Amino acid sequence: MTYALVMTTTSSEAEAATIAEAILQARLAACIQVLPITSYYTWEGKQQREGEYLLLIKGKAENFSRLQECIQSHHSYKVPEIIQIPITQGSPTYLEWMAAVTD
Repeated sequence: MTYALVMTTTSSEAEAATIAEAILQARLAACIQVLPITSYYTWEGKQQREGEYLLLIKGKAENFSRLQECIQSHHSYKVPEIIQIPITQGSPTYLEWMAAVTD
């Protein structure tokens, strides 16, 4: 079994909570951390700087398509960041826990 970290950002803490709760309800992640951040990016030809909330979503790599659909269905952004990073190693007991609490 392979595991991954998926990242997305939201414009508000409330939206981050809604997305996190939907993901956990669907058993698509074992743990989600939400952090306030400042993002710098280019959108529609203009440089932007916005406060956002970063979700660090940990679960099974095989669930990415379902997780992406879940995020998109609850997200307000036209083009939300949804990036998967493989977890190549981890504490065996933590990875076992992740497997146990996700589908």
